[in-house]
Amino acid sequence: MTDQQLDYQVTVEELSALMKRTAGVHVDPVTLEQQAADGFDTFGLDSLGLLGIVAELEKRYGLGLPEQAERCKTPADFLALVNGALKTGV
Repeated sequence: MTDQQLDYQVTVEELSALMKRTAGVHVDPVTLEQQAADGFDTFGLDSLGLLGIVAELEKRYGLGLPEQAERCKTPADFLALVNGALKTGV
């Protein structure tokens, strides 16, 4: 693992953009950050949409994300899990 890999982090802004691009769900990043503990369903994102986001991130970073990423219920949980996986490389 290179030092650069440790710098990867998915931000709320990126998650908002991914939600729009992969699932057609538009959520303002400020709103997403303020309501990060609310369920993805609050924003209109279903499990298939989340799966698309996971696939996009795996392709972007060349890393398989933990299976739990597809089952996260909130943006806060998702970002914590994904960023933890990106930091450790697993």
